[in-house]
Amino acid sequence: MTTSRCSLFRPCIDLHHGQVKQIVGGTFSDKSPEALRTNFVARQSAGEFARIYKEHHLEGGHVIKLGPGNDEAALEALSAWPGRLQVGGGINGANAKYWIDAGASKVIVTSYLFPEGKFSLERLKAVSSAVGKDQLVVDVSCRRRGDQWLVAMNKWQDITDMTVSKESLDMLSEYCSEFLIHAADVEGLCQGIDEALVQKLGTWVTIPTTYAGGAKDISDLSLVDKLSDGRVDLTYGSALDIFGGSQVKFNDLVKENSLRQAKNKDRSAANCT
Repeated sequence: MTTSRCSLFRPCIDLHHGQVKQIVGGTFSDKSPEALRTNFVARQSAGEFARIYKEHHLEGGHVIKLGPGNDEAALEALSAWPGRLQVGGGINGANAKYWIDAGASKVIVTSYLFPEGKFSLERLKAVSSAVGKDQLVVDVSCRRRGDQWLVAMNKWQDITDMTVSKESLDMLSEYCSEFLIHAADVEGLCQGIDEALVQKLGTWVTIPTTYAGGAKDISDLSLVDKLSDGRVDLTYGSALDIFGGSQVKFNDLVKENSLRQAKNKDRSAANCT
């Protein structure tokens, strides 16, 4: 399968209690905080990671505030590279414009759209109107249930009433310009991506989409490219050496990404793998 576009690496900054961390996504529990499994806690600040991404021209990264106490760190990252990083976590119709004004290129919204776990089109329209469709990312991170994926909110703890499908993604894309999709069941495990989900996304999505969860080798970028026909980008987390991992070297990934960016500029490139 060929495409005129190559899947790219999209960087991330996950914040927990004001620090940059890598966390096993499925272990968040408000009822049992001791169950949380943390793979990595950075010495560097969020701003330092933002400057690294700026230095290597890694566009479209997302800053995710996992719970309270992360606003200051998020603002530091945004000020280090204004207009180039997306921010999510606690975004709603009232504060979305604040984060755009603070330097976010886009805001990412999930839980606000699902009061008591039920999707609200009214809320989606409200936040889209607040910042504009072009500056809104809908996070449809999900957990697998049988042969389906259901959107998960509140740090992936609570399952909502929305199934990730072509129909739901088409509806959401009327009000946003991008999707962010964590496969919460494999997030932080470094045991491989959810290949079935990535393949489905490749046939469903019509707007830019980033997948996160389980990436463990630099070849996973080519795998996502092949499975999605270049329609889905990939985030690496715990496997990266800059996040304490041993499986993927950041500098190698930057080089691979640069080659892919060059191919994307040359639309005659037929094969990215």
